[in-house]
Amino acid sequence: MLLAYVSVAVLTVLVIYVASRREDVRHGEVLSGGWRELRPLLVRLPVALLAAGFLAALIPERWMLMLLGDASGIVGILLASLLGAVLPGGPIVTFPLAMALASAGVGTPQLVALLTAWSVLALHRVMAFEIPMIGWAFVWRRLAVSLVLAPLAGLLAAWFLSVGR
Repeated sequence: MLLAYVSVAVLTVLVIYVASRREDVRHGEVLSGGWRELRPLLVRLPVALLAAGFLAALIPERWMLMLLGDASGIVGILLASLLGAVLPGGPIVTFPLAMALASAGVGTPQLVALLTAWSVLALHRVMAFEIPMIGWAFVWRRLAVSLVLAPLAGLLAAWFLSVGR
C-alpha cells in the first residue's frame, strides 16, 4: 500500500513539474477541477470503508472460507467470477467490499477473479449502458470473448501464488 501511495505521489510531483514549465496550463483551473472531483470522495469513501468493516464482521468466516477460501479452488474461482459479474455499483462500493471479503478469508485467486469479473463483465453496466448504446449484436460478442477472462485471471493468480512458495 505504501508503494502505491509513494508511486502516485512521485507521479503527481512529476506531472506538476512538467505542467509548471508550460505557459498554457492554468493552474487555478486544474486545482479547482481536482478539488471538484475529490470532494464527493471525501464523504463517500469513509462511509464505504466503515460499511465494509461492519460487513466483514457480519460475514460468517466458516461459510466464506468454504465458498471462496483458498481451498475452494476452481469452484471458488468460478463462483467469485459469477459474483463479480452481478455485483452492482462502482469502485466506491466494490473495493471496500473486496477489502471486507479479504478480511473474511476469501482467497487471493478468488478475489482476483471477482474483481476481474466486476471490471470486465459488470452486468449492471452492460444492461444500463452497453446494450442501449452499442447494441446487442456487439455486446453478446464482447461478453462471449470476455467470459473466460475472470476465471483465467483467478487461475493465473493461483499459479503465481504456488510458484512464489
